[in-house]
Amino acid sequence: MKTLFYCLIFFYSISSLAQKKTNTENVILITLDGMRWQEVFGGADQRLVANKKLVRDTVSLKGQYWAKTAQERRMKLMPFFWSTVATQGQLYGNRPLGNKVNTRNKMWFSYPGYNEILTGFADDTHITSNDAVNNPNKNVLEFVQAQKGFAGKVAAFTSWETFPWIINTQRNGVPVNAGWTKTTTNPTAEEKLMNDLMFQLPNTTGGTRLDGFTFQYAMEYLKKRKPRVMFISFDETDHFAHEGMYDLYLSSAHYTDGFIQSLWSWLQTQPQYKNKTSLIITTDHGRGGTDDEDWKHHGSKVADADQIWMAILGPDTAPLGEIATNQQLYQGQVAKSLAALLGLEYSNDQGVVSEVIPGAVK
Repeated sequence: MKTLFYCLIFFYSISSLAQKKTNTENVILITLDGMRWQEVFGGADQRLVANKKLVRDTVSLKGQYWAKTAQERRMKLMPFFWSTVATQGQLYGNRPLGNKVNTRNKMWFSYPGYNEILTGFADDTHITSNDAVNNPNKNVLEFVQAQKGFAGKVAAFTSWETFPWIINTQRNGVPVNAGWTKTTTNPTAEEKLMNDLMFQLPNTTGGTRLDGFTFQYAMEYLKKRKPRVMFISFDETDHFAHEGMYDLYLSSAHYTDGFIQSLWSWLQTQPQYKNKTSLIITTDHGRGGTDDEDWKHHGSKVADADQIWMAILGPDTAPLGEIATNQQLYQGQVAKSLAALLGLEYSNDQGVVSEVIPGAVK
């Protein structure tokens, strides 16, 4: 009889771990492709902001983003991060304070980074290029979609056109609107306008969509479909860095911060989302940080390109702001943290999943 009693207690405990009660009912994961921690925590880089090879109008750029202290510069660059996330959420990755975030994958470019973010583990065996091939690894989006109450409530909107393969929508059915993809299912007036405008403006980014369209499509989907989990991936920070345009890199970071502010403000007006939604914000890889040239690049041969950052904001995350604890975190911890915010215990039989970020979920 005692054996039966203890068995029941054990299985009850396991069940409780699988689905705990949290205040978060919705999570939005946001990525800024190739956005360096140096600018997130320090604002405009003194070495780069006045470099006329990288900046078309150095006087104008310094007027917008330069200040004497890192605290002033980062506030100018990303005011939502430093007025809201830093006071109501948590930011990780300020390396001078001893708080470090790295990728576990050894590739240090996009597909391996997004695989690690979404699956919770690095796969340097199968994910070795940015080619548009279906990801063999299951991810946290499809895991959540399979849980009770989440069917049809998970979606992704991405600027980079390769995400349908990274998420493997062919296998799992998670809807992914990526690249130059129109909204064709009962489009609103705003979506019809964007469907036209997207092809009426100059194509400056190849197959990758401008981030403004990605954001507006995502917002329209939120208003129409009310998903519980959404992944929004912006790309322009990486694109302009590769092009060696430091002014446009900073500008894209600035208006993406504005996108996130607009999103957060809207969420707080909606009964389904207000005080029930968490944001996770991060990047897929870092960039070089030693000279004026390596800033443009990343990959395994570029020093520091595995150094990244993360931020979390929501009702289950204590308002600790900029974390100054001497700590080592990893990119793969995003996946399990996303699930934990929803009260779910994410696991993956295809790889060992990184643990929840300590202190991120109360």
